[in-house]
Formats: sequence, structure tokens, C-alpha cells
Amino acid sequence: MRKSGTVFPVLQGILPISRPQARKDIMAGITLAALAIPEVMGYAKIAGAPVITGLYTMLIPMLLFALFGSSRHLVVGADSATAAILFAGISGMAAPGSAQWMAYAGVLAFMSAALLLMARVIRIGFLADFLSRTVLVGFLTGVGVQVALGEIPGMLGFSAHGRGLAGMIMNALGRIGHASPYDLAVSAAALLTMVVAGKISEKIPGALIAVTGSIVVSSVFHLSRHGVHVLGAIPMGLPQIAFPPLRWSLNLANKLMPTAFSMFVVIMAQSAATSRAYAARHNEQFSQNIDLLGLGLANIGAGLSGSFIVNGSPTKTQMVESAGGMSQLSQITASLCVFLVLLFLTAPLSYMPGAVLSAVVFLIGLELIDIKGMRRIFRERPWEFWVALITACVVIFVGVGQGILTAMFLSIVAHTRHGYRPSNFVIRANGEEKFRPVPVSSPEQLAPGLMVYRFTHSMYYANAEQMTREIRGLVRGAQPSLRWFCIDAGAVDDVDFSAAETMRFIATDLKARGIRLVLAGVSEHVRMELDRSRLAQLIGEGAYYDTFTDVLRAYRAGSSGAG
Repeated sequence: MRKSGTVFPVLQGILPISRPQARKDIMAGITLAALAIPEVMGYAKIAGAPVITGLYTMLIPMLLFALFGSSRHLVVGADSATAAILFAGISGMAAPGSAQWMAYAGVLAFMSAALLLMARVIRIGFLADFLSRTVLVGFLTGVGVQVALGEIPGMLGFSAHGRGLAGMIMNALGRIGHASPYDLAVSAAALLTMVVAGKISEKIPGALIAVTGSIVVSSVFHLSRHGVHVLGAIPMGLPQIAFPPLRWSLNLANKLMPTAFSMFVVIMAQSAATSRAYAARHNEQFSQNIDLLGLGLANIGAGLSGSFIVNGSPTKTQMVESAGGMSQLSQITASLCVFLVLLFLTAPLSYMPGAVLSAVVFLIGLELIDIKGMRRIFRERPWEFWVALITACVVIFVGVGQGILTAMFLSIVAHTRHGYRPSNFVIRANGEEKFRPVPVSSPEQLAPGLMVYRFTHSMYYANAEQMTREIRGLVRGAQPSLRWFCIDAGAVDDVDFSAAETMRFIATDLKARGIRLVLAGVSEHVRMELDRSRLAQLIGEGAYYDTFTDVLRAYRAGSSGAG
């Protein structure tokens, strides 16, 4: 999917917008702020950064992507995958949470931004095209399962431990007897509020009601005194805009480049997967190359505002989707909300029960699980269902980043499979001037002695052998014997060296059998490729015709005149 734009586009993710939708977007932005603020503080802990820096990721970085990105739906902010890579990459270089640690985090944000902007300049956003709808369904389903299962310990009142999702679940099962009844009651009340609100009307912001209500109840009844885990005190104030206080050097760049590159790959792949999934869901367009610009600027904003790297977030994007948001106006609204929170409202956040946050994210995870989509794929394309399932399993058991790379690989495999075994046809006369394609297994002739073979894919090394085998079989089994053999190449948009050599071999073999080879529907580009391989010289004059009906007329007239 592509959207045209200028070299430095602005507001492509917002315009056009109607007044009724603007109201929905603003409400969705308020909901996003209420739900994502405590979430990004959790991601800050994963990154080893002060919790307040999580809020900073929703200020300048989110605003920059909203203004300069292309996707109408992608929400950019702190993310668990890149936060974990950040922590692992600079562990041992400084104390987590220290000024030195945050300086390294800022440098990594700048380095990742540089890689994203370089990717924009050389236009490698086409990599997003290697994500089919099949793997996108599997990707989002896997993310949903991972997110939902990961929030169960928090809903029960204890922290998640263990290596990977499987280890965390096993650890949680072993500690199930230590679950807090108060946290469980709070999370159950939050879930009930959101589910009931959704059943009554999709316009009711159930998550916002649950979060706001939990803060009020927690502050009035002092739930923390009853063992309910709350977020605790959060400092107030806006970030300072400055470059990371580090001396840049080649040695520093060499140390941090592997981490920066790893985060760059995850950002590009995860953001592309999420943007493409929601664009496909709403039948909209986006440009991954323009999104790379927005992501690069967002990470420059993160580095300048004392925060850490940001990424396209599937869960935050689903938060806006669930609240009815349909454009980046929601993200601008969320940024303004964070601005006000940092100035005036950090104190109330300290009363929020962690179990409520876990319940909200748990429900969002469930909404990402597309069981209906998986069933439809299984019913209509069983082979592609296994591709989607493998993608989902990799996301669940290995990780989101690896799942996206697997999704891209499997999409390429699926594409190659279609081209490797194309369904080719022969053309049958079905009355005067009426024609019908039939399978190669039914080798009918367009006229006695004339067969038209339609190749339905680009010709390249992987399917050249199939073409040779099918043509040989058609020629051997032809009754009566053939005088002309026509290849209808109207669906062929490219011919590589191996396929061109195969065509030369076929022409020579047919000539030895006394059969004339002609081609129909050849595009200008394909004709240039074949002429470069001197196929026309081998076949002789009159090798090309516009259509196979022109071939039929020439054959009936006993003429070899070119079309």
C-alpha cells in the first residue's frame, strides 16, 4: 500500500477528518493517555530508566510521529521489545537509572533514528510488502496471546518472573496460592466494568471509566493499606531538551551499534507489521517510507527529551482502535494530556492499582486475538493457515521481534510457493470466437495442429523446469500432431537469465520436431529481455503476436506474418 506525499510530508495521518470523527478521536486520545501512561512507566522499568521517562515517550516522540508519519493508526511510544534490547545492550556500562545510563539510552535513540532516516533515504520501506494478510492475522493473534497471558500475574497481585513467556507462566502457576484477594477483586471489578460498558455501547469508554474509578476508590479508601499494589509517587515536571551529555566517539559508536541496529530492525519490522495490519483492516493506504521518517524524528525527539527509544506499539494502537480513534489526532490529544499530567496530575496517578492496569492490557490482548480470522483462513486456504499459526507461535514463545522476522520470511516463502508452482492452462475454443482456459492436464488444441499454452507467472529459475516439463508433455500427447505451439505470455512480467535459456532450449527442441514456436501478449519489457537472449533470431521472423486470436488467424491463413 502506498500513499503519495512530499519529501517532507506533514499531517498525512490526520487529514482528511470530519467533525464527528474528530470528537471520537479526541475521546480515544484521552482514553489512550489514561491507559498508556501507567503502561509506559512499566516499560521504563524494563529499560532500566526512571519511570517518569516513560511518560516522556508519549510527549515529544508521539507528537512528532503524529505530525510526520503516514499511518493513521500506528501509535508510537515506549515498547517492551526495544526496552528489553536497550537494557541488555548497555548493562554493565552504567548503573540502571543513573544519568550515565540515560545518556547511553539517548545516544542509542539518536543512532536508531539515524538508521531509520537512512532507510527512508534509500527507500527500503518496500520490505513491508513482504507481510501478507495471512501472517498479519497470525502476528496480531500471537501478540494478543502474549500480552494477555503476560498480564495474569499482575491481575493476581504478584510480579512476573521467569525466562520468556513460558517460564513466566510456570512461575505464576507455582505462586498461584500467593495471589492477593484484594488485587484479584480490583482486577475483576475493572474487567467487569469494561465488558459491561462494551456490551451496552461501544461508545462508552469502559477502560477510561475503570481507570478513573480505580484511582478515586483507591485514594478515598486507601486501598494500599489493604495490600493492594499501587503505582506509587511520580515526580512532576517537563523534560529538559538537550543532547545526551556524552562525548561522541568512534569507539562509543562501535560499542553501541549492535544494540542500535537490533532496535532498528525491530522498530522497522514491528511498526510496518502494525501499520499494515490496521491499514488492511480499514482498507486504507499508508507509506512505510514516510513512516520511517516519522519514526526517525520520533526517536530524535526521545533522545533530546531525556527519554529512551520509541517504537510502533500494537497494544497502544489497539487501545485507540477500541476507543473509536481513526487518525493521528488521537495521538496528538494523548500528547497534550501527558503534557497536562506532567505539569499538574502526577500525584493522582500514584493511587492507581497495578491490577487495574493489568486488567486493561489483558482485555486489549484478548481483542487482538483474531479467532474468526484464523478460522476463515483455515477454511479458505488451509496451507496459509499453518503459516499464520507458525507466526503466532513464534511471537508467543520466542518474541515479537523474532515473530515479525518469521512473518516476513514465511510471506516470502508463500509468495515463492505460488510462483514456483504456477497454475498454467491451455486455451480451448468454445464456439466461434469464444475461448476458455482449461488445465494443462486436458491438452486441447485451439485448432487442429495449434496449441496455446498460457503461462501465469513471471518466468524465473524456479519455475523454468515446470514450464519445460509441461510443454514437453503437451507436445508428446498432442492429437493430431502440432504444427504451431504458442506461449501466451500476457501474465509474464519478467524473464530471468535461466528462464530465457529455457525458452531457447524449448524453441530448439520444437524446431527439431518440426513445430513452430510463437509468442502472444508479450509486454515491451519482456520482449526486450527475450531479444537480449536472441530468442527471436532463433525462432525466426514473425515470432510475436499481440493476442492468441491473432495467432489463430495467422495459423488458419497459413501465414507467418508478425503481429
